[in-house]
Amino acid sequence: MKNTHERSGRPDVMKVLASARPDELDPSGLADSPRQREDLARILAGATDGRAARFRVPERLRGGIRPLRTVAALAAVTAVAASAVAVSALHRDPSGVRASALPQSSSAAGPGSSTSDGRGDVRLELLSAAKKAETSAADGTYWQTTTRSEDVNVVGEQGQLFAVRTTSTAEWSVGVRPGSRSLMVSGLDGVTAPRTKADEARWRAAGSPGTMRAEVTGNEEGGTLGYTMGTRRPMVMRTDADDKIYALGPRNVTYQDLRELPSDSGELRRELEKLYAEDSGADTGVGRTAYVLRRAADLVTMPVKPAVRAAAYRVMADLPGVRGLGRVTDPLGREGVGVAFPGTARTPLGSVEQRLVVDPSTGAMLAEQVVLVEPSARAQEAGLDAGTTVNYGATTRMSWEESQITVPENAQH
Repeated sequence: MKNTHERSGRPDVMKVLASARPDELDPSGLADSPRQREDLARILAGATDGRAARFRVPERLRGGIRPLRTVAALAAVTAVAASAVAVSALHRDPSGVRASALPQSSSAAGPGSSTSDGRGDVRLELLSAAKKAETSAADGTYWQTTTRSEDVNVVGEQGQLFAVRTTSTAEWSVGVRPGSRSLMVSGLDGVTAPRTKADEARWRAAGSPGTMRAEVTGNEEGGTLGYTMGTRRPMVMRTDADDKIYALGPRNVTYQDLRELPSDSGELRRELEKLYAEDSGADTGVGRTAYVLRRAADLVTMPVKPAVRAAAYRVMADLPGVRGLGRVTDPLGREGVGVAFPGTARTPLGSVEQRLVVDPSTGAMLAEQVVLVEPSARAQEAGLDAGTTVNYGATTRMSWEESQITVPENAQH
């Protein structure tokens, strides 16, 4: 989709975002390969803090909230990624551990698995969530979400490796009425710090460096991404373009497009399978089942009709290969039902699995997580064991509102 901002007399978004880009995201800090720079941009755009809409890039961990597929939006995500972490929408996933972004192997039992495949139980729980979703509020002026996210990665030199974590909160407000705007404030209370006391000791032993680099998933030559320790300012960005407010698979869509999605689960599944066929040229790296599951989970967090949100849960319930994890708690300690995506993915931290946590009693999508199944030697040296959540986005608010969110005075624009 073309960027129409120049025609409207707005400032050059690319120049503004380039000037705001943190030093650690300067492409000159990457390996020299143009492909590596492209890989980094794809990784960052794939998962953005606050569950914002996405562009035409590989999948990201958190669904549902993604900026549009435009060049300007891609630059915006790259700029925001330094101040915000993993969670749908402007959620960043610099570690490259988004399970759905990478080729996946066949399903394997991992931490939290039951002795059975949990298929029957998870189906009932998802159908219960669908029933509750039918009673959610139907409409408003601004569809707003608040998301808490965390990203864990390994930095340092061999023999002196340690783990760092970046946490932040993002607010996203999608205007659906004529004249309303869509704004995202990412990186609220954002901070990067050693993950544990042991990691802090290793960091101090290394001289308390202010900036470090970590491996990311990229091409055969690999790639790195910089981390800056400490706090940072939040960033605000506009996420709409004309009447387009979301990316749904390969398409930029309007609010009307979302409202016209079918509420019959069979028809909705066929629509999502069409998206998979359209997106096949984007090298998504996932099979059809995982792709449809990803899109259905996205719809749960979008401003669709309650009946469509319910249908999305029913699509998830009937997909083959989806494994139930039983009763679990999300990273914020909230109780729900765990759902594992089919397959695992290889990352610099090891083999990982993507999971959802759903509250069947309310119909809420609580969180999305990337969990280590088989840690790499690098991850193990830094104290990351099997079962460690290395990336998550937890939604703490999802509702219709009549007023726009407040932008902090210290936010970068």
